[in-house]
Amino acid sequence: MIRVRLRPGRAFGVVRAPPSKSYTHRALVVGHLARRRYRVDDPLDADDTRATARAVGALGTPVERSDARWTVEPPEPARLRGVARIDCRESGTTLRFATALAALSDRTVVLRGSGRLPTRPMGPLVATLERLGATVRTPAGGRTLPLTIRGPIDAGRVELDASESSQFASALLLALPTLPDASTLLLRGPVVSAPYLDATVAILSHHGVECSRSARTLRVPGGQRYRGDRFAVPGDASSAAYLWAAAAVSAGEVRVRGIPSSWPQADLAILDLLERNGAEVRRERDGATVKGTGPRRPFTVNLTNAPDLYPLVGVLAATTVGRSELRGARQVVRKESDRRQGTVDLVRGLGAAVAISGDRLRISGTAAPKALTLDALNDHRLVMSAAVGSLAASGPSVVGDARAVRKSFPGFWTVLQELTGGGP
Repeated sequence: MIRVRLRPGRAFGVVRAPPSKSYTHRALVVGHLARRRYRVDDPLDADDTRATARAVGALGTPVERSDARWTVEPPEPARLRGVARIDCRESGTTLRFATALAALSDRTVVLRGSGRLPTRPMGPLVATLERLGATVRTPAGGRTLPLTIRGPIDAGRVELDASESSQFASALLLALPTLPDASTLLLRGPVVSAPYLDATVAILSHHGVECSRSARTLRVPGGQRYRGDRFAVPGDASSAAYLWAAAAVSAGEVRVRGIPSSWPQADLAILDLLERNGAEVRRERDGATVKGTGPRRPFTVNLTNAPDLYPLVGVLAATTVGRSELRGARQVVRKESDRRQGTVDLVRGLGAAVAISGDRLRISGTAAPKALTLDALNDHRLVMSAAVGSLAASGPSVVGDARAVRKSFPGFWTVLQELTGGGP
């Protein structure tokens, strides 16, 4: 473990957002399904996206990586034989997307993972693929991995429980257009993280793939091909959220460029919240500027559609005088860590009071946040949220393992240092 020591300070500057993790995953899947040379321009090079690159490689389409682009090569016949083994590491997106891709062929595929991934939800996706004709084996005792799957699946009309993850529906929507016949996907239960599903539909449309959406019903014609031979990954609102919040918490000013509004991103919701919290927000064609000005105001927010913001919003509440409330986002307890409990620990570490009531956190923020001593943190979103909170603390903080950010925002510490003149 590499401990991170941070000093309080103000964040000022202009930075370009790192590439989107969500769109890099989706572009790699499109490249695999295109079955020809396909270029991903400006991809995010992080632990999770590398896991997806290795996954599509194991399924027959190797990925050549360079700094500015990754190239998904056409299928290699030698790679299409025998049992395929995929290590998804700790990436839930890789696991869900690769499982659906594996179900398209008659090849046996074994998927593994590490950390909490072997216990993360897969039931709704597995059940749907089985109804479409796949054979799936999972361990007993409530574990998901190792998972063994063999297709091919057929098109059909199926129901999918969408209350645990949007990734199940996204995985199916990416795979189903390549089947010979049309499919219909009926979403059941409360749909969580809906903007990520919007992102998948946007990717399909960009590549000339039809998908009609009416309320909870998605209809996908069969026999379609992904068109185009490249995709430019937009900047990541999820990563930018920490930088914008750093400006608000520290009474600084940060402009993040490179995030076009044309691509759906769940975590752009942070801008509305920061505005409600008292920051000045200027939305621009390719990003936004946030300036921390005046008194900050407590808030109530439902994070079901933007669960990755949960720990960061906890920090905003903890450093805002008055009572704020975080609602929804039940799925956060089953991420890389139990992020609800992690947020509680983070809030209390800053000296704020918190009460848990069902899926609600009621946080009474403090005007004098304490220095953090949370050196056991290893969840990337908790570590980055703690770093933001440390900017408003009364003294130097110690916040977890520096390496955790490699999962989604490898350059985080460098950018934070540029904005504050500090860093680990």
